[in-house]
Amino acid sequence: MVAKGYTQTEGIEYFKTFFSVVKITTIGFILSLASANRWILHQLDVNNVFLHGDLDEEIYMTPPAGLTLSHPTQVCELRKSLYGLKQASRQWNSKLTHTVIQLGYVQSTTDHSFTAL
Repeated sequence: MVAKGYTQTEGIEYFKTFFSVVKITTIGFILSLASANRWILHQLDVNNVFLHGDLDEEIYMTPPAGLTLSHPTQVCELRKSLYGLKQASRQWNSKLTHTVIQLGYVQSTTDHSFTAL
């Protein structure tokens, strides 16, 4: 299921958007550090990552095809973000950053996508 984020209105259904992009200098630093220390690197791609972001705003959507509700004017309230919402990547990044910091990591002040022990 994909949300129709293009119908969202800034200031009503969302307030901030964010796309976490790592700086190329950070990638070079990590690769050179891993090479010098003979570390094994792993890459992770999470297909359903946006389903884990918690929403700060109240967002409602029309029921998806196939879902029958008891009243024709009922709508669905989203409690988790969906792919397609304007704030989905920001919500996921916020949750990931908060969790990693709770585990004892420190976020870089020069590249917010980089967190280390």
